[in-house]
Amino acid sequence: MRRLSILGATGSVGTSTLDLVARHRDRFSLEAVTANGDAAGLARIALDYGARFAAVADEAAYPALREALAGSGIEAAAGPSAVAAAGARPADMVVAAISGAAGVEPVLAAIGQGTTVALANKESLVAAGALVMGAARARGVAILPVDSEHNAVFQALAGSRMEDVETVWITASGGPFRTWDAAAIAAARPEDALKHPNYAMGAKVTVDSAGLMNKGLELIEAHHLFSLPPERLKALIHPQQVVHGMVGYRDGSIVAQLGAADMRVPIAHCLGFPERIDGPSRRLDFAAIATLTFEEPDLVRFPALRLAIEAMTAGGRAPTVLNAANEVAVEAFLAGSIGFAAIAPLVEAVLAEEGVGPAPATLDDLWLIDHAARHRARATMLNARAAAS
Repeated sequence: MRRLSILGATGSVGTSTLDLVARHRDRFSLEAVTANGDAAGLARIALDYGARFAAVADEAAYPALREALAGSGIEAAAGPSAVAAAGARPADMVVAAISGAAGVEPVLAAIGQGTTVALANKESLVAAGALVMGAARARGVAILPVDSEHNAVFQALAGSRMEDVETVWITASGGPFRTWDAAAIAAARPEDALKHPNYAMGAKVTVDSAGLMNKGLELIEAHHLFSLPPERLKALIHPQQVVHGMVGYRDGSIVAQLGAADMRVPIAHCLGFPERIDGPSRRLDFAAIATLTFEEPDLVRFPALRLAIEAMTAGGRAPTVLNAANEVAVEAFLAGSIGFAAIAPLVEAVLAEEGVGPAPATLDDLWLIDHAARHRARATMLNARAAAS
């Protein structure tokens, strides 16, 4: 019996994880679950799966959570510190599926307890890659990648030496705007950006995918996960999303991982690792698929990917600033405050002002850099509106 804590239990990765847990109740139980503000949904999960601890990040949702769990014996809590405490609960594995930089502290809390982390929160490594991976190495903690692309690379690397790796490719569908021209992309509305062709995901990651920023963040994540230099990491457009990642070796061999576009595949791999567990995802029918196609990403129509690659190459605090500015920009786009084409220029402007300096070495460093970048992004938007009026 493997005891799990799921951070972000009501999101897409969390619900996919719970689907697998429900199919293997003889193998998994829950210690702690968290959500941002969905108290009712979190309470249902905690009760259905017998969790011992449930926490909402939004303190305004605490009364509803406390009432829903009254008399159950399940401890309820609220606030960012409570979510971090969930990561530190006694468990065999923490599934880290909180979106954004808010996921960093709970991941570090889990590492501090020596708990294996199944990582779906790419921003933890984008914003604080050196800090998180350094802590994991110091504690001897395994970080298992849940993102389908990184899990694919992880599987393709099995049994091989890193010094034999020549190139790692992570694939992208190309998003809903893959065939759109620049003018159409610039006029895109939030509802257009939220139409991912293959996956059902949260709003922020779906918008990131539409602009290929998500693929840039994943390159930075891969840089830290696999300790590979930026020049060995490549993004590749693959609309069918059957091949999720590939590793090219010095002898000319390329090893790829293939599977259905279903997050339960990489999650199942992490939950069972180093064994395999039964998964419910659709099995590939290669005769039906017939054709697999690949394209180089267009960095002109999708400048966000270029910015992420530049930030990864620059290192230091640049990825932290990139992540913070992008979170502000995407939030503004979803709120209708800026257009889609304004996301990348806003991020680039903030990088120019805030992106030079050392990487965060502590959580305090991280929040100082993060908050400065967010402040700069909001001020830049205000100045742009004032100049336009």
